[in-house]
Amino acid sequence: MFGLYIHIPFCRKRCPYCDFTTYAGMEAMMPAYVAALVEEMAWVARQAGQPPAVDTVYFGGGTPSLLPPSLWERLFEGLHRHFRVQPDAEITVEANPESLDDERLRAWHDLGINRLSLGLQAVHPQDLRLLGRGHDFLDVLRAVALARRRGFENINLDLIFGLPGQPLDRWKDTLQWTLRLEPEHLSCYALTVEHGTPLQAWLARGLLPPIDEDTVADMYLWTMEALDAADYRMYEISNWARPGFACRHNLKYWRFAPYLGLGVGAHGFAENVRTANTRSIPAYIQRMQEVRRPARPFPWTPATVVYHRLTLQERAEEFMLMGLRLVEEGVPLGRFRQVVGRAFDDLYQDVARALQAQGLLERTTARVRLTPRGRMLANQVFQAFLLST
Repeated sequence: MFGLYIHIPFCRKRCPYCDFTTYAGMEAMMPAYVAALVEEMAWVARQAGQPPAVDTVYFGGGTPSLLPPSLWERLFEGLHRHFRVQPDAEITVEANPESLDDERLRAWHDLGINRLSLGLQAVHPQDLRLLGRGHDFLDVLRAVALARRRGFENINLDLIFGLPGQPLDRWKDTLQWTLRLEPEHLSCYALTVEHGTPLQAWLARGLLPPIDEDTVADMYLWTMEALDAADYRMYEISNWARPGFACRHNLKYWRFAPYLGLGVGAHGFAENVRTANTRSIPAYIQRMQEVRRPARPFPWTPATVVYHRLTLQERAEEFMLMGLRLVEEGVPLGRFRQVVGRAFDDLYQDVARALQAQGLLERTTARVRLTPRGRMLANQVFQAFLLST
């Protein structure tokens, strides 16, 4: 049973903190891009020998909500032709609040989309301006109200904290206003300054105050306490959910389960193979229009530019780095042996003992997982599990 990630790379403008595969001003290519996506779906089904069964579908971006309803219909025709979408599948679409309207939401609901992930990011105007967002909080209120009216009962809101110059009280205000919207799921990420982004350049030139790591840590601690008090369960180091609303698609990543990635820049993992597609929209369309013989086995498609079979060491490292993000589940030791082919203690006994002694890791007979202190120092813990260092 696969997860399916489909990348929609179109944006009205590029946010200064973003390093995803997104492009502004290329909306004219949407019809050709959707046709190429459907062709890639057909390739996956042919390579697999039959339509693969999927129980999660995630449309990410970019801004998937920019696609017009007619193109969504074409996408779903291809989806159901080339995949066996399970009746209870979780089908998510990412959206910017200002891009939602009643017609679009009605079309999505009729197609079977049952989960929305809205990029709220911040509430205060100065934070939204810094992030380059095109909405205000009133747009978010309107979007959530419209979605509820159209029958959406599973809504995630994305938030970013730790912005340059952002005080703790302003982050508290953002989260408290967000909780009034009563989302089923919340993703709260500390801002990451990505290489090559305008945000990195602004910080390097001193145009913005440096990020205060102590304040970021205080924000994270307060967030965990506030969301626990509001009855949200922290199931991953940056994600909280009401009971029954953890993101099933993202759990596939963290549990090292197979998923297929379609579209520009999309990544996938199946048959112990990591894949990545070309990052160019014109190249992607051209590759999917060309008639060619398969160069590699499933999950290869003509869009694939990276096809890498994981070594034992890579399986061990990735399994640990993904699984440790799950704060309650952690890494199941029995499944570690199944996936990696070696017992956990064969590779990591000394590492685990050292981290336990530092109060960063806890271990039972069935699993290892981060302690509350370990969540605060997660990157340090992850680094320790890299066998090559």
